[in-house]
Amino acid sequence: MMLLYRIIIKIRTMYQEMIKNITIKIAIDNGLKVGDNLYVQGIPNFGSEPFLIEIGDNVTIAEDISFINHGGDGRVTKRIEAYKDGRTFGRIKIGNNTFIGKGAILLPGVSIGSNCIVGSLSVVSSSIPDNTVYAGAPAKFICTIEEYGEKLLANNTVYPRELEANRPKLEEYIAKNLPHTYKPVKK
Repeated sequence: MMLLYRIIIKIRTMYQEMIKNITIKIAIDNGLKVGDNLYVQGIPNFGSEPFLIEIGDNVTIAEDISFINHGGDGRVTKRIEAYKDGRTFGRIKIGNNTFIGKGAILLPGVSIGSNCIVGSLSVVSSSIPDNTVYAGAPAKFICTIEEYGEKLLANNTVYPRELEANRPKLEEYIAKNLPHTYKPVKK
């Protein structure tokens, strides 16, 4: 059963990889600016104006990210005489060495600094300064990147690092050795 599961995952991954690469190529052909060493998991949604998006070096974008670079709300207001000329467009910029978590939504006109982490399912409605962690809907300041790094070290999952070169062995080790401890209930 595990073999069948791995085959299905492999086929799904190959399909997604193909669609992702085509999506990125078309977006670049339409003006998306991308730095070196971009890592994208899943298929991003660059919106209908990828030429308004700039992504720095060493950026990681998780699955289901949406770049919203214009407002569709003009479909309503353009039918009201007093607001018929109102439109929203905005550039989106991501700095260097930044991670955007799964399902995040980046709204028009936001800039995300360098050395930043944006949590999964966040809605980024205002710009984020360098060296910070933001999360939530709307995204709010959580901590500095240094404080986050210290938390990672304090809660480190210890395993033999040489296993990283052999994913099945790493998974086997983690499954056997990761403690069954969970986060406490927040009060």
